[in-house]
Amino acid sequence: MSLVDAELAIRAAQAGAEVVRSHHGTAVAQFAKSGWDFATTADIEAEQAILGVLRSARPDDAVLAEESGRSGSDRNGRLWLVDPLCGTLNFAVHTMLVSVNVALRVGAEVVAAAAVDPFAQEVFWTDGSVARMRHAGADQQLRPSAASGLVDVNLDPPYPNERTFRAARLLADERFVERFRPRVVSTTLALAWVAAGRRAAYVTDGDLRDSVHFAAGIALCAAAGCVVTGLDGQPWHSGRSGLVAAADPPTHAELMALVAAQRDSA
Repeated sequence: MSLVDAELAIRAAQAGAEVVRSHHGTAVAQFAKSGWDFATTADIEAEQAILGVLRSARPDDAVLAEESGRSGSDRNGRLWLVDPLCGTLNFAVHTMLVSVNVALRVGAEVVAAAAVDPFAQEVFWTDGSVARMRHAGADQQLRPSAASGLVDVNLDPPYPNERTFRAARLLADERFVERFRPRVVSTTLALAWVAAGRRAAYVTDGDLRDSVHFAAGIALCAAAGCVVTGLDGQPWHSGRSGLVAAADPPTHAELMALVAAQRDSA
């Protein structure tokens, strides 16, 4: 292949990020989807830019995209997962905490991914074995660290494990407050920050299989050496669902104990 998959993921995500930047500060149109969820002109145009790059380079691959759904053939087992603007609500109110996510899954494994911060112009990427951050044309290896004690917690619905786990209850647990400092970024950019050592961990509920939002961030954390499991400590794509991505085993163990305490008290 003339362009390796990781570089293609980077190029596609950067194309989407350029569109997102171009719309920042403008009065973008909003299109209702369901509940609180909506898309903007920036989401739709960024996705079109990403798909243009992918279809030009890999016409035989399938794509699952946030706004346009699934397209292409499943015959070769390659599926691109595209989230053109993660953090749409942030973007719509001119908050520059968003991410453009592109990931390639071959069979059951994500083998390439890129998550781009359109405003810091940082590209977090992996080829499935190593994780790096590219800025101004230079790459540096991502090194997770729990030193900050900052834990991002996703408070958005749905809550499939509500009876036995709720992120809001985690924030109210005195043991959590004594050990960590909560953050709510409201975009999966936070997962890239765990891989980069800017966050100690990230916690969310939800079924994340085939998720265009989470595929790139989870791949980055795994390649960087983070501990990534579901809420029950099992592989994140099985069991009780949800996600605990931690910089190191001790941080993961502490968070798992706090999650288990909710289950035991239910």
